[in-house]
Amino acid sequence: MVTSDSDCGCKDPVTTPMPHIAPANERHRILIIGGGTAGICVAARLTRLGQKGIAILEPSEHHYYQPLWTLVGAGEARIEDTVRDEARLIPRGVKWLKDAALEVDPLRQEVRTRGGLRIGYDFLVVAPGIQLDWDKVAGLRDALQTEHVSSNYDVKLAPKTWRMLQAFKGGTALFTHPSTPVKCAGAPQKIMYLAADHFRRTGLLARSEVIFGSGAKAIFGVQPFARVLEDVVKRYGIHTRFSHNLVAVDGARREAIFETTQDGRTTRVTQRYDLLHVTPPQSAPDFIKNSPLSSREGTCVGWVRADKHTLQHPSYPNVFALGDASDLPTSRTGAAIRKQAPVLVQNLRAVMDGRAPTARYDGYASCPLTTAYGKLLLAEFDYDGNPTPSFPFIDTLQERRDMWVMKKHGLPQLYWKLMMRGRG
Repeated sequence: MVTSDSDCGCKDPVTTPMPHIAPANERHRILIIGGGTAGICVAARLTRLGQKGIAILEPSEHHYYQPLWTLVGAGEARIEDTVRDEARLIPRGVKWLKDAALEVDPLRQEVRTRGGLRIGYDFLVVAPGIQLDWDKVAGLRDALQTEHVSSNYDVKLAPKTWRMLQAFKGGTALFTHPSTPVKCAGAPQKIMYLAADHFRRTGLLARSEVIFGSGAKAIFGVQPFARVLEDVVKRYGIHTRFSHNLVAVDGARREAIFETTQDGRTTRVTQRYDLLHVTPPQSAPDFIKNSPLSSREGTCVGWVRADKHTLQHPSYPNVFALGDASDLPTSRTGAAIRKQAPVLVQNLRAVMDGRAPTARYDGYASCPLTTAYGKLLLAEFDYDGNPTPSFPFIDTLQERRDMWVMKKHGLPQLYWKLMMRGRG
């Protein structure tokens, strides 16, 4: 989901036609909430199949290829290469409602927006992306104003991460991962490995302590890849502290405060730092949490309910969901969306025609884990944690140079030229 208003001048007014922005209080055959990766993918696939009457509800003017922000933070990519104007990505014939959802009423089949519109729909696709909850870490916003704290999860901060790495002279480099789900669960450690490799290359690693404070219980949830990452951790001498959830930062004192629970007892642990990279807590947008569409029980409270195979809402058959805000039990990655979108489109069209949805999503997700400059571990897996390699003739259970090249050069092209056009 797009979160920033920065203008990088990518729009071409001569060759790029402006989408039609719909007037207020109208009805659409298909309404898509969210013009991020998931929403654009679905809209593009539908239009390529000749579907009419589609509208996208999205407030942001810019769209970002966020997987590249890890390399921006490591000095290997430019932030301006990660942005496009939203107008360039809205498919022809799709109406762009430049507004944000405030309330969803699935009984009335209506969405109310912040701008006061009431938008009716026959079928709804929910893909608003994920919400960054910076304020759930006390003092974090103030700490981010200091020269020692950054986060690759913000377009304005990712370049700062690289400046911090360059200025680092040794000491404690602290990297955090919250206890909540996050988009691209590997991202909090990707920048850590690149930072450690940078310290090694500049002769600083021997006089530095690299710490990973994670609210998770292990380095990675899929065992075959976790074993490889455990070796990477050992190679750099990284100190891992699992079940440590960041709850506060004191930027003036350069202290991070974690909560950890052992034997049923919760305590607070303070860690001083010289460099701090924070991954903020994340959740579904508030309008989803307050909606009848969200889950009310189990470990997925607040996320949009969706059958994990058909992506159809179990209570409202004319509603489908995909992407980061859904309760699908898989990693929240663009690669997962690439596999979810064609399943959703096929099943949505079946329901529109009065047929049962039959296409099935197997939980495929992919996490390209940068483990050093020029090395990458491509973790691909399904709902059952089984490796599902896209390249059957190479060993993806090891760090590879070719996978690094793919992430840096190949995947951005796949994203902009194929995936966002409904082709890949």
